[in-house]
Amino acid sequence: MDAPRSGCVRRLREYLLVFAVSAAITFLCTPVARCFAVRVGAVAGVRDRDVHAVPTPRLGGLAMLAGLAAGLLVADQLPFLSAVSEDWAEPHAVLIAGALICLLGVVDDRWPLDAVTKLAGQVVAAGVMVLLGIQWSFAVNPDSDTTFSLGPETAVPLSILATVILVNAMNFIDGLDGLAAGVAAIAAGSTFYFAYEVAVINHFSRAAPAALLAAVTAGVCVGFLPHNFNPARLFMGDSGSMLVGLLSAASMISVTGQVAYGGYAGPSRSLPSLIPLAIPLAVLAVPFIDLGLAVVRRTRAGRSPFAPDKMHLHHRMLEIGKSHVRAVLIMYFWAALLGFGGVAASFSRQPLPILAGVVGLGLAGLLVLLLAGQRSVRRA
Repeated sequence: MDAPRSGCVRRLREYLLVFAVSAAITFLCTPVARCFAVRVGAVAGVRDRDVHAVPTPRLGGLAMLAGLAAGLLVADQLPFLSAVSEDWAEPHAVLIAGALICLLGVVDDRWPLDAVTKLAGQVVAAGVMVLLGIQWSFAVNPDSDTTFSLGPETAVPLSILATVILVNAMNFIDGLDGLAAGVAAIAAGSTFYFAYEVAVINHFSRAAPAALLAAVTAGVCVGFLPHNFNPARLFMGDSGSMLVGLLSAASMISVTGQVAYGGYAGPSRSLPSLIPLAIPLAVLAVPFIDLGLAVVRRTRAGRSPFAPDKMHLHHRMLEIGKSHVRAVLIMYFWAALLGFGGVAASFSRQPLPILAGVVGLGLAGLLVLLLAGQRSVRRA
């Protein structure tokens, strides 16, 4: 094996080790979090809008936070990935902000907070993460490969807004056992592949903050999933869903800056540089669509956008006769289709047909699902 190939394998092994440690620690800590949730009374009762049939403990976010801390700690000790913490502020920013938003979620899981208080806490956690170093600092000119810097007056509020939207998007889809964890893991996997390839093509260091954060996020979600898949023994709760949303936002903002700084990453120079910047959004399109539909639906009904209901995409799938597991697997398929399809398009010499096919299949599936749900409601 030649030296460059050997070095590439070693780098990927370090990422794989970080992923495995994050998954293992999360998996091992989840039963502890479950016992703690039962002891303090952080248990989700059965309500009309819920799909679970028995009271289930929350606070899965505590185990996920432990997995996050363990993964980043191991990365700091590795010969290759230790450069990320030495050269970049992202890992420490994510760990501090993640602890803050997880604590907010723990309080909400035990003593439900009102929407305004929860939103204020999300803004504070997002602001801490942004001010500590994770900012959307670059933008790309769609008519060329040039980039321009965003000043703090634009970068800070834009980054906070993106983080809060992603936090709530992930929180909104956490309605079926294993749904949020699986979708977030798929999104993180897509983001990791994209971030790593961007580094390779632009001749950046493979020790990239976005790739590290994506690997840890994927590990945390995969480690939690065996406890959370139907029938769930523990819910991630707001402590987990908001933490996963913040992690997803961190890797998205980081990889977007990486692409903007390096210029267009794909082989087709005729494609505007904005296409690669859309990939991190595409991998999380499912929660974005669900969040957008929920906000429109609740606003039109004269209610708060944060008011819970039983009209999410996963609820509609259950209404038209899909089993719990099948509904989750369908959502996994959409996430993988949009995420990995978008990544494939960004590195293809003919990306537009791939993008058109991915968008077409995704919209067709969504339309069929919504129409089927409406017919089911009429029959009832």
